Order: sequence, then C-alpha cells, then structure tokens
Amino acid sequence: MALTQISVRGAREHNLKGIDIDLPRDALIVITGLSGSGKSSLAFDTIYAEGQRRYVESLSAYARQFLEMMQKPDVEHIDGLSPAISIEQKTTSRNPRSTVATVTEIYDYMRLLWARVGVPYSPATGKPIEAQVVSTMVDRVMELPEGTRLYLLAPVVRGRKGEYRKELAEWQRAGFTRVRINGELYPIEEAPALDKKFKHDIEVVVDRLAVKEGLETRLADSFETALKLADGLAYVDLADGVVPGREDEDASGGAMKGAGIPANRIVFSERFSCPVSGFTIEEIEPRLFSFNSPQGACPTCDGLGEKQLFDPQLVVPNEALSLKKGAVVPWAKSNPPSPYYMQVLGSLATEFGFDLETPWNELSAEHQDIILNGTKGQRVPLTFKDGRKQYTVNKAFEGVVGNLNRRMMQTDSAWMQEELSKFQTAQSCETCDGARLNPKALAVKVGPESEATDISAPTRMSVSDAKDWFLALDDKLNDQQSQIAKAILKEINERLGFLDNVGLDYLNLDRTSGTLSGGESQRIRLASQIGSGLSGVLYVLDEPSIGLHQRDNDRLLETLKRLRDLGNTVIVVEHDEDAIRQADHVVDIGPGAGIRGGEIVAQGTLKQVMKAKNSMTADYLTGKREIAVPKTRRKGNGHKLTVKGARANNLRNVTASIPLGTFTCITGVSGSGKSSFTIDTLHAGAARALNGARVIAGAHDSITGLEYCDKVIQIDQSPIGRTPRSNPATYTGAFTNIRDWFAGLPESAARGYKPGRFSFNVKGGRCEACKGDGLIKIEMHFLPDVYVTCEQCGGKRYNRETLEVKFKGLSIADVLDMTIEDAEEFFKAVPPIRDKMHMLNEVGLGYVKVGQQATTLSGGEAQRVKLAKELSKRSTGQTLYILDEPTTGLHFEDVRKLLEVLQRLVDQGNSVVVIEHNLDVIKVADWILDLGPEGGVRGGEVVAEGTPEDVAKVKGSYTGGYLKPMLARRKEAAA
Repeated sequence: MALTQISVRGAREHNLKGIDIDLPRDALIVITGLSGSGKSSLAFDTIYAEGQRRYVESLSAYARQFLEMMQKPDVEHIDGLSPAISIEQKTTSRNPRSTVATVTEIYDYMRLLWARVGVPYSPATGKPIEAQVVSTMVDRVMELPEGTRLYLLAPVVRGRKGEYRKELAEWQRAGFTRVRINGELYPIEEAPALDKKFKHDIEVVVDRLAVKEGLETRLADSFETALKLADGLAYVDLADGVVPGREDEDASGGAMKGAGIPANRIVFSERFSCPVSGFTIEEIEPRLFSFNSPQGACPTCDGLGEKQLFDPQLVVPNEALSLKKGAVVPWAKSNPPSPYYMQVLGSLATEFGFDLETPWNELSAEHQDIILNGTKGQRVPLTFKDGRKQYTVNKAFEGVVGNLNRRMMQTDSAWMQEELSKFQTAQSCETCDGARLNPKALAVKVGPESEATDISAPTRMSVSDAKDWFLALDDKLNDQQSQIAKAILKEINERLGFLDNVGLDYLNLDRTSGTLSGGESQRIRLASQIGSGLSGVLYVLDEPSIGLHQRDNDRLLETLKRLRDLGNTVIVVEHDEDAIRQADHVVDIGPGAGIRGGEIVAQGTLKQVMKAKNSMTADYLTGKREIAVPKTRRKGNGHKLTVKGARANNLRNVTASIPLGTFTCITGVSGSGKSSFTIDTLHAGAARALNGARVIAGAHDSITGLEYCDKVIQIDQSPIGRTPRSNPATYTGAFTNIRDWFAGLPESAARGYKPGRFSFNVKGGRCEACKGDGLIKIEMHFLPDVYVTCEQCGGKRYNRETLEVKFKGLSIADVLDMTIEDAEEFFKAVPPIRDKMHMLNEVGLGYVKVGQQATTLSGGEAQRVKLAKELSKRSTGQTLYILDEPTTGLHFEDVRKLLEVLQRLVDQGNSVVVIEHNLDVIKVADWILDLGPEGGVRGGEVVAEGTPEDVAKVKGSYTGGYLKPMLARRKEAAA
C-alpha cells in the first residue's frame, strides 16, 4: 500500500511543543507563521534532518565518514519520509572560483562542447590550425599535378639564435645530405658558420621527389622522418611554380595573407601548431578549458580573472586635501608623516613646478600621474636632509603606486600586507582580460570561421542571451559537428531554460557565487534540482521568493509545482501571499514567536486555514488585518539627493533624485539595477563623502545634496559574526553593559571581580574545560560529531565562582539564556541595557535569546540586529539609512512592526532608502524609484518615479501594475 502522508509525532526540536501533524505526500506544502514561531524547526531541523539522517544511515560505514551526518532530531517518530534534499539560503560557495556556470554544471558541458567541436585558431594569423595524420598529408601531396617537383623539408630551427654546429654534425651523421639555411640550399658539409647573435631558420631536406603514381609509400616514410625530426612539423616546397589556388601570390616571398608563408609552400602539422609563430596546442581536452586546472588557467591571475591592484581612488580618497595635508593616505598614515616621503614630494614639486599646498583635485593630470606612477625611468634630483646635512640623489622616481607594489612584494609581515591591501581593489587581469583562461584555451573557437567564438564569450552573457546564442549555434555547425554537439547542446539549453524559469534570466554566467543574494543562490540550486529530474524525493526550501519581484514569482511557483508533479513532496517555508494561496496544504505555526510559538495554529487547504480564528496569517489573508496605506505622503524637507550619470554594472547613465526626509523605495524586477544604483553608487559615494570610507563608488558623474546629511548607514544581510562566540548582545554592545552591571554588584566588589571576569572569551571567569563554549565536540568518524554539554559548567560557559554572582537571583549565564523580550523586562531599571533590548524587541526579535549564537541567525534576523544597533544610537535627524530588503524572513505582522520603526525614523527627520519587492512596504512609501524595465542588459533605466499613486499610472512599470489593485482596494475601503 502506497504511503500517502508524512506523519510527525511528538516534535520538540527548539521551541516546538510536542507537535503531531500529518502532511500529504507529493504535494506543495507551505509552512508559514510569525518569525521565530518554529517554521524552520519543523521543516528543516525535524523533517529534513530525519529524512537526511535515515538516508545517510543506509550507506556503508566507509561512505558515512565522508558525509556530514545530521543529529537525530527531538521527535518521537516520523513515518512516510523520503530521502530529503534541503535548498537553503546559506549554501552557496564563497569561493571566487565558483560561478553561476560552474554551480549549475553548464560550464562542464561547455568545456566538453569546445573540446569536441572546437577548432584552434592561430593568434598570429587568425587562421584555423589543423592537426593532420600522415595519410592525410600523403593524399594532399598526391593531389598535386603529376610531375610536380618538390622538396620535403623538416623545419628543425625556426627563428632562433645560435650557431648550431653540433646539430648540423648530428644531422649529417644521421644520413641527411642537404639543408636550407635562411632560404639558401647547401650540402650539409658546406653549411656556413652562423652568427649566434642573429636568428636563423634551418630546414633539413628529407627527400626530393616528383609526383607520380605509386609514390605513396615512400612519401609516407619521408613524412614520418620529417615529423619526428621537426617535432610534428613538415614543409613541402614546390621546386617550380606555386601551390594551386595561390597563383596570385609571389612564390619568392609573397606571404599568405598575414601568415608569412611563401606561396610555393604547403605546411603540414601532426599537432595543432601554427607554422608561423610556433603556437602549439598539445591536446584539446575539457581540462584545457577549466580555469581551476593548471592546463587551462591564465598564468598571470591563476584563473581568477582579476588581480588585487593598488587603486588611485583609495590611495587618494579625499581629493580636496593637499599633499601637505595628507592627500596620499598610505604615505601620510604615520603620525607625524614620514619626513622621507614628504622630502620626496617636495623635490618633485620643485622639479616639476607644483605646490604641496594645492588641493589634489586642482593639480594637473600630468602632475597627478608623476606622483602616482613615477617618472617612467627619467632621473630627477631628489633632495634629502639628514640632521644638518643636505644631499641630492639623481634617480628615477618609482611613484606612490610603484612604491606600494615594491613594499607589498618585499614585506614578510602579515600585518603590513593587510595594511597595504586596504589600498587595493580587484581589477581585471591584464593578460586574459577577465576571461580566466590561458591563450591556448582561448585560441579554440566554436562556430563558422567568420564568427567563431572562444569559450569565454558566452560565459560573459546573461542567461537569456546565452540561451538564444546556444539555440542558434546548432544551425551554424557542420553536419559532423552538429551530430557530436547535439546531446551536449540539449543539456546546456535545458539548464539555461531552468534558470530562466526561476527568474534568473538576468544573471551573467561568469558571475561569482559569492556575489549572489540568498534568494538567487537558492533558486540556482532549485534549477539544478529540476534538471536532475528526480522523483520520490522530499525537497525542503527556505523562502525561495526572497529577492524576487512579484512578476517573477509566478514563474517560481510554476517551477515548484513542476517539481511536485515529477512525484516529489515540496515543503516551503514562506511568507509570500501568492505562495500561500497556491499551496496544496498550508501549515500555520504560532500563535506567537519563541516560547509563545511552537504550536500548530491552523492547517489544511487555503479555505480551511482562512477560517481559523486565532491565526494571524488567516487575518491578513482575509483582510481582517492589514498594513494600512497612509492617508498622506510626506513631501520631504525640501532637499534632495541626486545621483547623476550612474553607470555601474548595467545602469545606463541614470540620473535620479531621492527627496530627503522621506521613506523611499527603490523597486524593479530582479537584476534591474537596484543594488547597482543604491549600494554600489549612492551608498559608496555617500560613505566616501560623509564617513570618509575607503570604498570605490560605481562609475557616475556626481552626487549632489550630500551636504544635507551628516552620515550614511547601510544595513544589509551579511552575518553579524562568523563565530559562535558572537551574539546579539555582543554585536549591539549590550553585553559590555551587562558585564559592567554584574561587575558593579556588591558580591563582585567583595570578590574583586572586574568586567573581564564575566566574559566567556578570556581566561578568568569562563569555564576552562570547554573554553567558554558550553559544549565539547567529540569526533565520531563515520558517525556525526557529537557535541556534549560540558560536565564542568553544565553548558553555562562560566566557572562556578563566576556563576555565584547573581542579580535578582539570576547569574550572567541565565541572562544570556533569556529571550530579548524577557531581558527588557528584567533590566527595566538599567537604561543602557533596557534600551538596547527594547530596540531589538521593536524590530521583531523579542523571541531571540540574548546570547544566541550569531551563526544560527538568518540573514533577515542578522539585518534586524544591525538595524536595532543603529536605532539604539541617538538620532541626529539628518542621517541617511540604506536598507537592502529588510522584510526578508518576515511575516505580515512582523513587516507591520518593522514599518512602524522605519516610519518613526523618518518622522525624526532622517531619510530612509529601502531596496524592496514587498508590496506592503512599497505601498506605504512616500516616494518610489522604479528601475527596469527588465533585468540585466535590458534593465538599468528609470521606468517610473514619484508617489505610489504616480507609479501605479505608468503603463511600462511592472511594479506599478501590481500596486494599482492594492491602492484601488484602499479607495474602495474608504468609500
């Protein structure tokens, strides 16, 4: 009897309260609920963990030692499970060698395609290089008119310096009687003495023949001798006339178009070798096209496509400063500045006629170039003072950049290398121009000769452009190539189609994995899974709609349904309304977060869930609760920020304004240029001007209006700490206040305890058995590593003496184990701690524990911890806040709370700019800047700007099209 459901009994993982639930198999199941209610605990930590664990346990002990084993979840039993695959947001490699093409295996098939149907081209002549077997060479010679007299030559020396006396003697002993040296024939014993200072060409005459029937055997033997002698090359020179088809060329020295081959010569090669330049490709195999292997990688950048180079924008970040005031930061960092460097600059100023007091941006381009790049070998007098002595040295000046390069190469100090690296940025490799491959790999091209393309060209295309290119390629191949390529092209086109279907058509194939957002990386893995065509599998996904515009959401949902229709069970943790409405089965967990959650509030079909009485999700789906649209929109404070001529990435010379003192949303489909405009250009430019940050802004003409802001704060989703020792309390600074408070208690004073006593990172108060971790790791080889609670401290991280110091009956370990909500109440009489806890609570993190490990926080939670840290600081009323999708991982109710906090910031006079796809956020904005119209190369333009009502009227705006019905509902409600 076929299993029809997954039965979970007694699930108690994290905050789950002994949940019993039956989920239908082969269905699309959406698990929703407030942030921290227990959705991931049920989906990932219970169902997926058990499915994965059971599958891995079925393997041999030998195989298990190579796999990461899952801990057995805290659940009584689960029936009806399939092998499980999780597609989370944190799984993409940060390796700079990992790209969209490699992750999806598209590049593996591309390498195979270029290896099997690619044709090598000579970099010198631009002509195809062909490898020939001896029989082909014989056939080619036998095609010449009967009676044609010819020489068969072995080109043993080509354009090399030397005397070659020893070699000539060896060839004579081997039985050869004639050689041609620099175009002249000589009996080998009469060969002239060669000048070793000049380059020479020497060809050994292997045979002299006249074409006639029955010559094939002799010709084959002679070819084999010549090829062995000249390392795979052989020349056939006609004694009279020219090669048929080349009559219009001069036999004595006229060259084959750009190739330098005489018109009476036929060149044969058993390798892929250029007869002019000697450029040779030993073998054409897939590994030749891998930038991760020595055979294929560019030798200059080792296959990374870029190098860390000193950037003048970081060397001179503030162009308004003069050289005397420290414009050249790496030379002015020491305090006081190095007299040596100041004397060098002074000497240059005297020699070339500029003033050290002149601001950098007022110096001529020529003077700036001399300071940065040196005198290019020209000697100049440099005057130095050593005490009372003064002396002058005439030498070439290496320039600031040359000086930094030399110091970087010569130093063995890790600290110095780190300091100098702050002035470097990644710039395209000058050898391969970012292609990552060596010249041999790039010489192999696919397609007809007139439009043949190396493998790097399609990887630089977007998914949609690459899809069109590969579809058109099949028609351009000859019959043999088409037959070979058919199966390979099918795999490539399928994978590109899957990426297109999940809304990633704008991504370039050479985009590194580390630059992808959580949602993008998750959808790439989703596309890969569809490509695998598995059935009978349990897929668990974590908010795949993150970073996806409403327009692309439908395609994503169709993809999930397709996965289901293949015979799989798809469980999605999601807050997106469309996903909830299209699910076969909905599970709502709550009713609150943290200890107030962990229960099934409602489950069943959409209709059944919408009838639930205590479900907050149902209230938002039915319209009983909603995020209200404001009755009036702020006009701002009369000033505006204007970015002029933004050209970063795919932006097309965008000029746009953001009114200050407003809540502004930057919208547009995925890949339209929102981050390029907001993060790479606006934030980077503002950070340089307002915060003195050493960052490179995207290409643009100017940013005006920054004088009306006092600082800029960007809050993104990067982790708040990469070790388990980092937590919300340490990040926000509350832990310092908590330690100070405990150190100030009477018991601490009596014992002489200082704040350091209450740190679990240093010796003194921490438990030394577990070094303050609370857990001890036991390696189990082919079983999962076991983390056991430390026996000495019972998992409390501190030693017994430290834990004896208590406030209101609780030790510092008990405080770290509290939820933020409880900590706010506990420390209500201690303002520094209370205020920080209050802000964390305000942004919807009341359920998180004070000492929860940073590595266990989601991207959205980490972003809200950062937001709380910034909000707990005193507002100046002139701050520019820039947030990147702050609603990630938030339920409708959490979005409402977050918006209250952000609107309060704006009410204090600050400006908030948010990159967002969530329509509930967009509809409450004062101003919208909508980019598009599409993603990638078809985006990068301003489609609409103005209030939500203005944008809703713009026909070409996808965002406006989705806003229109939402704003119409408000009008209906008002009526």
